[in-house]
Amino acid sequence: MARHRVTIKDHTAEANLFARRTVIAMLVIFMMIAMVLSNLYYLQITRFEDYQTRSNGNRIKILPVAPNRGLIYDKNGTLLAENRPVFNLEVIPEKVENLEKTLGLLSVLLDVDEDEITDFYREIKRNRRFKPVSLRKRLTPEEVALFSANQHKFPGVSVEARLTRHYPYGKTLTHVLGYVSKINKKDLQKLSEAGLEANYAATHDIGKLGVEKYHEDILHGQVGYQEVEVNNQGRVIRTLNFSPPVPGQDIVLNIDLKLQQEAERILDGDKGTIVMLDSNEGGVLAMFSSPSYDPNLFVHGISSKNYSALLNSNGRPLINRATQGQYPPASTIKPHLALVGLEENTVTPQTRIFDNGKYRLKNVEHVWRDWKRWGHGWVDLTSAIEQSCDIYFYDLAYRLGIDKISDNMFEFGFGDYTGIDLHEESDANMPSRGWKRARFNQPWYIGDTIPVGIGQSYWTVTPIQLTQSITTLVNHGHRYIPQILRGKYVNNEVVLEGSKERRPMDIKNDKNWDTVLDAMYGVVNRKIGTARRAFVDTPYVSAGKTGTAQLVAIAQDAKYDAESLAENLRDNAMYVGFAPYEKPEIAVTVVLENAGGGSSQAAPLARMMMDKYFEEREFTPKPDVKEREVSQDVAHQTTSHTH
Repeated sequence: MARHRVTIKDHTAEANLFARRTVIAMLVIFMMIAMVLSNLYYLQITRFEDYQTRSNGNRIKILPVAPNRGLIYDKNGTLLAENRPVFNLEVIPEKVENLEKTLGLLSVLLDVDEDEITDFYREIKRNRRFKPVSLRKRLTPEEVALFSANQHKFPGVSVEARLTRHYPYGKTLTHVLGYVSKINKKDLQKLSEAGLEANYAATHDIGKLGVEKYHEDILHGQVGYQEVEVNNQGRVIRTLNFSPPVPGQDIVLNIDLKLQQEAERILDGDKGTIVMLDSNEGGVLAMFSSPSYDPNLFVHGISSKNYSALLNSNGRPLINRATQGQYPPASTIKPHLALVGLEENTVTPQTRIFDNGKYRLKNVEHVWRDWKRWGHGWVDLTSAIEQSCDIYFYDLAYRLGIDKISDNMFEFGFGDYTGIDLHEESDANMPSRGWKRARFNQPWYIGDTIPVGIGQSYWTVTPIQLTQSITTLVNHGHRYIPQILRGKYVNNEVVLEGSKERRPMDIKNDKNWDTVLDAMYGVVNRKIGTARRAFVDTPYVSAGKTGTAQLVAIAQDAKYDAESLAENLRDNAMYVGFAPYEKPEIAVTVVLENAGGGSSQAAPLARMMMDKYFEEREFTPKPDVKEREVSQDVAHQTTSHTH
């Protein structure tokens, strides 16, 4: 059997192979080292500034600081909205050894309820454990003292002071000031769309209603920033730099607190509203809607129970009746219609009709009645306003037609927003042919026009519209926009905003203003005036117009009986007026829901408001009343009340 011979190894070849492999490995190593060095050079030299910024970003944080909200004052310098310090009980979870036991002891000590504990646990899940979380808000001084005496028993728990909004006059100014409340998702979305989200980074509250919402841009201020150094867990180690926030501007309103409180007092919880404007500039001196509610309930988050009570209340306190309430204007707009009749040459001051209490149209069975069942006899334009004769204005509306009425009433501001600096406003409704077609898909009938003559039918107004229209009358067509904001504090001085106007009304004959205003003078001062009794013995001379708005139709031959109707169906009482007559300073509107007659119910309240405004004013003795009579001369222009 042949043997296999073992091949002799070639050591030289193996040595050469090893050497080649060593060289290749060394080259790879050197290349990798070169790459590392190159990358190190790139990081440390070339991109040094960029990566240093990123490194500082991990170490340094910019924290926003919320500004203090601007204060709100009335025209006399009385503080209406302030920032009041409150004390909150706060817990840092990571510093509490036994959180459940600690909460139990605090519940006994400070009577912390289950809802507060539930909210506390919910907030813990949203925050890091080293950040403080509020357990109990708005501690009383007694609770602060009690906890302070026992604080050594509760490591990780402390009382912290915060500034929060407070309204010292509560429900007196709710519908004017509104309130601030916690920012929600809807607010954040609006802020984001407006590009303002960053300015609210540290702010918890935002204006929700009223002046607080409308003038949010003035009151909020500018956010500040705090540059701090943090560790790898995000805990603040030290403060590096501080850029203070810019507080919101303090503002002054046209509101006079004394007048506002008087409006609240005389309404006394009844459903209704009182509005008083400066007739020369349009400033809102008083605007109270009753019933009202305490806005402080909303600042810290209103409970479901309290909110449901407000929402379901028969008095509808959440509605601002002055700007959102929509009421038939009733006879308060008869002076406006009289002016239109004069301007359109439909009537003259001497135009007379005989009122026997009924108004008919030819070939129409329906009869429109006067509030005075037996009528007023012979009346002209002025006496028709003084006595609030319905028949005269049924006839005037018939002769004018709805087109002329709606066009001219729109010029007075009816059916449109007044422009008041509140978001909570309705434009109400000024009916027209186009409106009825769009609303009901029906044509306008002449029978729809007749009740428009006494402010009924489809016509509705807001009290602020009605008051604005009176200022337009007394200013001969100059239309001032109602303004709540009077000015801003700049360097401890008030910089006034000034009045705002719309295009004046075009009038052909300026004497027509005087004719209408004289009739309103007669309503208050002449023997036949419907408001004469309410203004007996006033030291000043005023003028106005009463109104009683019917809310439910009465059968043709039936007599109105308030006692037989549900309370919410009874007539609204209304009054509009101004004073002094010769040089008007104020215009007032009073609306009382389901209260009855305007002359007996609303006019006396208007007098109380005027008395309050003039209480420190001295007047010269009142001049003799300018009495007048309706001429019975048949040569004067007459009009039959039957067509």
